[in-house]
Amino acid sequence: MNKYIIAAAVAAAGFGTAAFADGHGVTVGVSWSNFQEERWKTDEAAIKSALEAAGATYVSADAQSSSAKQLSDVESLIAQGVDALIILAQDSAAIGPAVDAADAEGIPVVAYDRLIEDSRAFYLTFDNVEVGRMQARAVLAAQPTGNYVMIKGSPTDPNADFLRGGQQEILQEAIDSGAVTIVDEAYTDGWLPANAQRNMEQILTAKDNKVDAVVASNDGTAGGVVAALTAQGMEGIPVSGQDGDHAALNRVALGTQTVSVWKDARELGKAAGTIAATLGADAASMVEGAADWTSPSGTEIKSLFLAPVPITAENLSVVTDAGWITVEALCQGVSNGPAPCN
Repeated sequence: MNKYIIAAAVAAAGFGTAAFADGHGVTVGVSWSNFQEERWKTDEAAIKSALEAAGATYVSADAQSSSAKQLSDVESLIAQGVDALIILAQDSAAIGPAVDAADAEGIPVVAYDRLIEDSRAFYLTFDNVEVGRMQARAVLAAQPTGNYVMIKGSPTDPNADFLRGGQQEILQEAIDSGAVTIVDEAYTDGWLPANAQRNMEQILTAKDNKVDAVVASNDGTAGGVVAALTAQGMEGIPVSGQDGDHAALNRVALGTQTVSVWKDARELGKAAGTIAATLGADAASMVEGAADWTSPSGTEIKSLFLAPVPITAENLSVVTDAGWITVEALCQGVSNGPAPCN
């Protein structure tokens, strides 16, 4: 597991010290899709830290899950005179006019964690197809047969389908053999846990609770799934997630969630801040480690992908050793659990 962490850290830190020197006087605007999710606060702290190290200034806006507000937010950030934009898109299809507006002012855009299918936007994320593979791999190892439910992400976020594609790659052989049956699946509007919980409740009712495993696409949706399962006395069946949310890692320690694929938001935020400061100073700058990537629809985009790490009961010490979560927070309510909770 350590090799994945090292790979992510090297990739994120590999932009060189020149970026920090060049960022003085640069203002970077960040447009958040919905700042209410736990993980974005971690991302923000890392972005701010990288910008401060580069001598750049941070300004931001929260779209509050509204694609219309996000367009207005970006216009406002442009009016404030930003030199670069980091955009966590609420709706990848609706964000196009924001990229047009930035391009018209010569402002580079970093598509943060979620794809903006536009060659003018630098795409920075983790390998989300691999995240999906890791989720399905862990659930399949825990429950190699039975009825599976797929709780997907938001239908407006391309990551939802990247994840689902990776999940299917791992499950296909078991499906073909008849060992696994996908009995239902549902998108989760806005990635909201309450929507995931409602979807799961409806599926459990429709399937008379005959569900053996759930591949949920992030930790928020996993939380909604676990709540629905717990209400039916079904907590403990395999459930996946991602992001390394503290509540989710605690569920892994408790045994109510099987895996949280950890995408170290500190490294992603650091990379975003460094890239934005670099491009804000000189939009023609080359970003170390970047490569051309072709999107599913054929758009060629400059991109950088960091490496995710699956966290299960077998390797929980990885996140405590990395300082991502304290042992106390990880092990809250756990007795005789996996290391380091034993």
